Amino acid sequence: MKPITNESRPPLVRVGQADYVKDFYPWDLNPETQGDEHMTNLLKQVQRGVQPAPRRVLVYGTHGIGKSTFGSMADRPVFIQTEDGLGGIDCERLPLATSYGDVVSALSALYAEPHEYRSVVLDSLDWLERLIWAKVCQDRGVESIEDIGYAKGYVFAITYWREVLAGLDALRNERGMTIILIAHAQIEKFANPETDTYDRYSPRLHKQASALVQEWCDEVLFATYSIHTKATDEGFGRKRVQGIGTGERIIRTTERPAHVAKNRLGLPELLPLDWRIYGAFAKGDEQAALAAIREYWPDYGKSEEQEQPVEQGA
Repeated sequence: MKPITNESRPPLVRVGQADYVKDFYPWDLNPETQGDEHMTNLLKQVQRGVQPAPRRVLVYGTHGIGKSTFGSMADRPVFIQTEDGLGGIDCERLPLATSYGDVVSALSALYAEPHEYRSVVLDSLDWLERLIWAKVCQDRGVESIEDIGYAKGYVFAITYWREVLAGLDALRNERGMTIILIAHAQIEKFANPETDTYDRYSPRLHKQASALVQEWCDEVLFATYSIHTKATDEGFGRKRVQGIGTGERIIRTTERPAHVAKNRLGLPELLPLDWRIYGAFAKGDEQAALAAIREYWPDYGKSEEQEQPVEQGA
C-alpha cells in the first residue's frame, strides 16, 4: 500500500477553544499508532450485531406516585438514598447520604467491594443536586450557589454530575448493574421554536443538569396518573371541562408537548407503572411484558381500537 505523506493525510482535527487551540492529525492523538497500520488495526475492531447492556433509566413524577416502589422491584436492588423517604418500602439501602462525598463513597463501595446486588437505585436526583450545590459552595467559599456570578455555579456543578455519572457507568459496565435514577417532576416553560411557549413536565433539576442526565440515560419515563376529561355544555356556547381521575398509575415513554420522555427499546407509548413490564421489555421478553400488562388492562393488544387512557395528568 502506498505510504501516506503529509500531502495525502486527512484533514487536521482542531482541539480546544479560544487561546487554547491545537491542531492534530487524527492518529497524532495516540503517538503509538501511525498511518496505514493504525487504520488496519482500527478496522479489525469494528463491532457488529446487538450488544445488550444493563439499562440506565430515569423515572420522574409527582411525589408519592410510586417511583421508589418501581425501583425496589428491580433485580436485586440497593438504594443510594439522598432523601429520607424509604421507611415504608421493604428494600436494602445504604445509609442516608448527607454530603456529596457520601454519594461518591457509596458508588466506590459498590464498585470495589464484593456484593450480589444487580441494580442500584439513586433516590433522588433533585436531593443529590442540593448536595452537589453545597459542594460547589464549599469549594468556592460562598453561602449560596447564586452568589457565584454569571450563573457559573451551575456550570461548576456539572463537573460533579459528570463524576457521579462516571461512577454509575463503572457499575454498569464493569459490575453489570442496572442503573435506576429517581426524580420528582416540575412544570417548566418550554420555548419551542416552532410554536408558542407552553408548559410541560420535566425532571426537577437545573436545566443544564437535566439535559446532561437525560442524554446519558437510555430511558426517561414520566410517571403520572391516568386522567380523562369530560366536557359539559353549560349553554350560551360555554363548556365546562372536568378532570376525572381513576387513580391508575401509568408511565409515559415518549416525548409529547405535555412532558419530557424517551426510550431506546421501542416501548409502547403508555404502560402501567410496574417494573415487571419495563424489565420484561428490557430483556426482550415481549410475551412476559404482555402478560403483565394484561393484569391491568385485560384486553390490551386484542383490538387496535381498544380504549386506553390517553389524557395527560399530574
